[in-house]
Amino acid sequence: MKFAFSSNAFLRYSLQETIAILSDIGYEGIEIMADVPHAYPRDFTGANIVETRDLLARRGMRISNVNAFMHHADGDTYHPSWIEKDERERRRRIDYTLNCIDLAGALGAPHISTEPGGPLEGISREEGLSYFLDGLGAVEDRARAKGVKILIEPEPGLLIEKSSEFLELFSNLDPEVFGLNFDIGHFYCVGEDPATLVGSFSECAAHFHLEDIAASRRHHHLMPGEGAIDLPGVLDAIRRNGFDGFVTVELYTYEDRAEEAARKAFEYLAGWRESRCGA
Repeated sequence: MKFAFSSNAFLRYSLQETIAILSDIGYEGIEIMADVPHAYPRDFTGANIVETRDLLARRGMRISNVNAFMHHADGDTYHPSWIEKDERERRRRIDYTLNCIDLAGALGAPHISTEPGGPLEGISREEGLSYFLDGLGAVEDRARAKGVKILIEPEPGLLIEKSSEFLELFSNLDPEVFGLNFDIGHFYCVGEDPATLVGSFSECAAHFHLEDIAASRRHHHLMPGEGAIDLPGVLDAIRRNGFDGFVTVELYTYEDRAEEAARKAFEYLAGWRESRCGA
């Protein structure tokens, strides 16, 4: 497996500065946030795309994922969601995702990650699932044409939280187009053992998010090694499963010390690799 770091911790830096910092630390990849201030598709022009691709090539880095979850440019972390009561708001999520697919294709990224429906507000779960499937259907053809997978990321408090809920949804989707963004901490927060789940999702987990979580299972991303998750055990399971893609550290909670957080997380992962792989 390869290690990357998400740019969503580096809100006080430009995307170019973030790439340079992560490269100097030693990361092989970067997850690019498709939102302000980094790569909001509506504002990220052709020149920006060329500049980013050139910088990544010079630095020998790859894009681990395009994070199309948050929408702070004209919404917030969860809104507009796939399951808004207002059809016009659902359409905004669809249009944003279509633009993110185009962005990923232009950058040469293999996939985007998206929210698992959104928060249930004023609608039933059945309505939410119907809206979500309709929305995913509206972006499926574009993703297939661009060769970009759409990875759904279960999260506590949203429509799809648990592994069983994801599997139920996934049974209605084309596995050639859709997959799982396996967030280790999120599954831990809802009472599941991420190390045990790894093998169950070998066919659909195309990307991993890594962070630690406190023993309380409160959804707050912590530095690897500072929470209660057996992260070495989870990484061992990912390695045993033969995964050769990216595990991306996601520590947006450390915006005030993003470079320090990225460096400490890299040292933690390097220590695991040294102890388990001898390299």
